[in-house]
Amino acid sequence: MSEPKPRPWRELYRPGLDESLVERRTTLVDAWRSRVDASPDRTAIAYFDTTLSARDVDGMSDALGAALQERGVGAGDRVGIHLQNIPQYAIALIALWKIGAAAVVLNPMYFGRELRLPVEDSGAVGIIATDRDVPAIRESTQGTDAGWILSTSERDLQTRNDPRVFGGAESGAESSAASEDGELVELIAAFSGRTPEPVTVSPDDLALLTYTSGTTGPPKGAMNSHANVVAVARSFADFVGVVPGDVVLAIAPLFHITGAVINATLGLLADTTLVFAGRFRPEVVLDAFREHEVTYTIGSITAFNALMRLDEAGPEHFESVKTLYSGGAPIPPSTVERFRERFGHYIHNGYGMTETTSGVVAVPPGLRAPVDESSGTLSIGVPLPGIDATVVGVDDHPVPAGEQGELVLSGPQIVSGYWRNDAATASTMPGGRLHTGDVAVMDEAGWVYLVDRLKDQINASGYKVWPREVEDALYEHDAVFEAAVVGLPDEYRGEKVVAFVSLKAGQTASEDELVAFAASRLAAYKRPTEVHVVGELPKTQTGKIRRRELRDEHTPA
Repeated sequence: MSEPKPRPWRELYRPGLDESLVERRTTLVDAWRSRVDASPDRTAIAYFDTTLSARDVDGMSDALGAALQERGVGAGDRVGIHLQNIPQYAIALIALWKIGAAAVVLNPMYFGRELRLPVEDSGAVGIIATDRDVPAIRESTQGTDAGWILSTSERDLQTRNDPRVFGGAESGAESSAASEDGELVELIAAFSGRTPEPVTVSPDDLALLTYTSGTTGPPKGAMNSHANVVAVARSFADFVGVVPGDVVLAIAPLFHITGAVINATLGLLADTTLVFAGRFRPEVVLDAFREHEVTYTIGSITAFNALMRLDEAGPEHFESVKTLYSGGAPIPPSTVERFRERFGHYIHNGYGMTETTSGVVAVPPGLRAPVDESSGTLSIGVPLPGIDATVVGVDDHPVPAGEQGELVLSGPQIVSGYWRNDAATASTMPGGRLHTGDVAVMDEAGWVYLVDRLKDQINASGYKVWPREVEDALYEHDAVFEAAVVGLPDEYRGEKVVAFVSLKAGQTASEDELVAFAASRLAAYKRPTEVHVVGELPKTQTGKIRRRELRDEHTPA
């Protein structure tokens, strides 16, 4: 096949798409102020029965910024955010950006070593967290630079107290006792009317520090600048047709780059109402679609599968929707079709990485992704404005259309590198071109298909899982001799974590026992759903375990 012409995918863009938006370098502070100036009284955030105008959010973030400055937080500092999808997350982001600080995006399911590594590596000076988690966070981060914890609660900033969200262990004395380091909402009230001391913020300054794990060694912090985040938020909003007055539902977790940028920041900058519903609960999210008349959202395919499992879910819940997107995990074509048949809406695919500051390849609204005939793979879409996408061979030169190679990306959405890790930056982004590690095919029209991964990374429900980390947990069991972990297709999660182990001579361990053992040491999404005890693991002549052979052998034909 012939080589594709430069950026043929532009012919698939919707009419009127403003490709120049992505090139307008600015800061998140200036972009936010433009939104406030344009419509200060439009609702910016909705959270159950509470609404906050852009003017409200601006004032609250001013107050929080001033309070953080009084605590000693200055330009260039990093502050961790360890929260679920609640308004305080968005307010904290804006506050940090206003004072020239950056947010270290922390997974609220992480404690112990998993939490300590990014906090320690980033040098975060403090952490904003849910009140009930304060004791565990304090224990996990003892001895790091994080000198304070500012607590808040999912119960704050609303009065409905939905028992599906706020019941059980999230209430009462546990929350009150945990909030001794200070309560965020009370601090905002105490500093109400104050504005932060002015600081100079540039487009190249760090806005988000988002960690992506490696197969070995500590996690790497991708440095998402103000310009990176604005470029993605603007280009994705314009690409999918989000306009002022739309309603954006924050389904994707904000501690994930997708949630932080093309849910939350997109909604905040695009003059829309950003709807929060706390941690993802299918029945609560379903109600939010209808109550708030949601027009756009993006979530993992697992989230959409969970909505399909609700018997009460019907087309009436999605009457206001204009576009739905899914990213972070593979989407089987059959799942997309089942959702469309039941609810009348097509789920558009999207693709991005921490290093691309979220979504940079997506299916244009109104179009259906083609399916690769040879593999049955659904296309992840076409490159967004500003992105130059190339499929290269082992010699790093472009391959002809239709041939496999590594997907390489460049553009203003791509981070400049990893935090204090020049070696990883040079290896992954030589010359500013991001080598994704994903094996892809691009057809002559510019549609991109992911057909395999150079890396062994597993995508489970949109979360990234490295086999080595799960294997290390299994190796802590006295009976385990060798372990290999792979991702296998799963209709609900996209991929599931499956382990294969061989046992030491004379030792015994049941598969259920090993599942429970790993579960006690790992975050929920990293835990293997299956552990298979085998006599011997397949190896190369040099003794390296062949993960791919296990994956291929156990993948249904």
